[in-house]
Amino acid sequence: MKAAWRIRVRGVVQGVGFRPFVFRLAQEWGVSGWVQNGEGGVDIHAEGDSEALAAFLREMKAHPPGASRVTDAEVQEVSPEGHEMFQIRESRRSGRPTVNIPADSAVCAACLEELFDPADRRYLYPYINCTECGPRYTVIEGLPYDRPRTTMKDWTMCPDCAAEYRDPLDRRFHAQPIACPQCGPHYYVLRREGETVRGDEAALREAVHLLGRGAIVAVKGLGGYHLACDAENARVVRALRERKRRGAKPFAVMAKDLNVARELVDLSPEAEALLTSAMRPIVLARARRPLSEVAPDNGDLGVMLPYTPLHHLLFAFGAPPVLVMTSANRSSEPIVYRDEEARERLRGIADAWLIGERPIARRVDDSVARASPFGATVLRRARGYAPLPVARLPGGRPVLAVGADLKNTVTVVVDGRAIMSQHLGDLDQYEAYAAFEQTVRDLLNMYDVPLEETVVAHDLHPDFRSSAFARSLAARDHLGVQHHRAHVAAVLAEQNALDRRVVGVTFDGTGFGDDGAIWGGELFVGSAVEGLLRAGHLHYAVLPGGDAAARVPLQALAGFLAELPEWASEAAARLQLPERFVKALKLAEKGIQTFPTTSVGRLFDAVAALLGFTGAISFEGQAAIWLEHLARQAPLEAVYPFPWDGRELDFRPLLQAAMKDRLAGRDAAEIARSFHRGVAEGVHRAALDLGRTHGVDTVVLSGGVFQNTLLLTDLKELFAGGPMQVWMGREAPPNDGGISLGQAALAVVERPAQRS
Repeated sequence: MKAAWRIRVRGVVQGVGFRPFVFRLAQEWGVSGWVQNGEGGVDIHAEGDSEALAAFLREMKAHPPGASRVTDAEVQEVSPEGHEMFQIRESRRSGRPTVNIPADSAVCAACLEELFDPADRRYLYPYINCTECGPRYTVIEGLPYDRPRTTMKDWTMCPDCAAEYRDPLDRRFHAQPIACPQCGPHYYVLRREGETVRGDEAALREAVHLLGRGAIVAVKGLGGYHLACDAENARVVRALRERKRRGAKPFAVMAKDLNVARELVDLSPEAEALLTSAMRPIVLARARRPLSEVAPDNGDLGVMLPYTPLHHLLFAFGAPPVLVMTSANRSSEPIVYRDEEARERLRGIADAWLIGERPIARRVDDSVARASPFGATVLRRARGYAPLPVARLPGGRPVLAVGADLKNTVTVVVDGRAIMSQHLGDLDQYEAYAAFEQTVRDLLNMYDVPLEETVVAHDLHPDFRSSAFARSLAARDHLGVQHHRAHVAAVLAEQNALDRRVVGVTFDGTGFGDDGAIWGGELFVGSAVEGLLRAGHLHYAVLPGGDAAARVPLQALAGFLAELPEWASEAAARLQLPERFVKALKLAEKGIQTFPTTSVGRLFDAVAALLGFTGAISFEGQAAIWLEHLARQAPLEAVYPFPWDGRELDFRPLLQAAMKDRLAGRDAAEIARSFHRGVAEGVHRAALDLGRTHGVDTVVLSGGVFQNTLLLTDLKELFAGGPMQVWMGREAPPNDGGISLGQAALAVVERPAQRS
């Protein structure tokens, strides 16, 4: 007897070849009916005998296309409609869209094979793509995802492309960015002098020629422009650093292939899996051989593999096998993504521009990830990951969470799905703030989320630009969320465990505390649902000059040593520290322009200054990264005390031991190593004590300090085999890039804060 099922498939199922996949399955199992894109995903009406329908559904869920992600398949028995064939219907739109916007994906193996096949009509065509790969989020202008709502709308398909686009058995069926050399966009080179080289192959060969001669070339990619140069040419890398005003911040590099990447860095199987995934993030790993101009005073190197056809063509035409591939901007500004903007703002940095004609809908930077001791972790969530959902949250009302001002992301909760934006940058930069506002509008408009129905969550810091923006919105409700509780809640949201009671350890540089102090060394007990009680913290120190201490580690050292007056005097008298330390110490001693803090991030800065990092930092986390690099150069021979009294982690014995060894002339690397292990043992001791006291068996580690892999390696060893399991964020970054997810989670359960 013929049965009929209505199947609604949710997840990443639009723009990834899902409908032709369903069509082919229906033919294989003798199923009639139809499939179409809808607001909620993909809708299927399937008719056939019960066994065939069951097999059809089983195969659909078990073996979907590689770029898709099925999160749910709801099945309802309905009356047969009498279909004799199976067909793919046009998309429909009747209400609020709830489909997931697909992320950009690296070029697939099938397209690469065609790219280098002289007999293929897309031979050497840099815009080759199919439903399995290519641009998605960076070309989408609206939902449902169809060509008229993309930046390809101005290119009319030629007869051959149109035939592929309409053929359900072709892998380019409804591949919205489909194009070929006859009907699609092209690349050209613009030299600094104004001369233009047109034609894809001619432009690519010119770009390769320039790179080989030591030039800096602005290369248009998926989500913006990169500045590219030969990573092993120290002269040009120094020039790039000077032109960008980059300071000592490391550059990312692109390796020609996996073998070249293996020569550059130590790659674990997990790191290789990240590097070769469809997301193609920059992967941080230990450097095997130095590229000192690329990553000065840093034992790690950020490496990625080619992910667009253009990248593969550059290397195939003879580009240097390791290219610096850094965001095209001046220091701290967002990535440039519009052509006119690139020509204007990169003047004086780039020697030439490799420009593609296809517009970019929105700037999306490269993602950054690491295979950490506790598993793969995304440190900057952008291309390849955004804007896919990162969690399922309870509740029906929409939420907009605007994140923090540093490493900003925003999260929108629609129908229980937490959809996190790409990394937007630091909001004190005008362009980053403009991108932040545009991204909020993008996500609200794409999902038809009316502000009058929306809860807007923001940080408690009274001076954050993101919070001021949130309060300006005519929303249903506004909710202030404490920064460090949001860090913990982000991990609980990813784990689908908002009601799980945990010990939450949040170490970072700064966050506005309940008491108005600068927090950053916090221990919580509780859950997102019941509230997170502040159960402990770092012993309070002071920061002379406030925010300036985050830029000048000597000021942080003065503030922490002010809690050890006798050692502060010794430091001033015997260590020959710059005058800035003495001035900051006087401010701290007199209580002038000083602010109380529990920041572990500033504690790391203070120890870095003690051991020789006496200048100002040129990028966030520089002093702590330097300290970790130093510590890795020495074996562990001693552990500094970092006592826990049930309420405070006391940094004074830790710092006193470091000061004593510094004055005694002990090797700086050995001091740094003892400090790291001392911090790890203090965290372990405090977490176990709070776990026993409160009957909790899970500890959450969050905050930017926990990007330190040496610290995590020590913690992994200490917690191994013990009574507590350790959770960290995976796709939501442990730094402030994950704050918006935590804000959204606490807004959903209406638990913005729980005072101690």
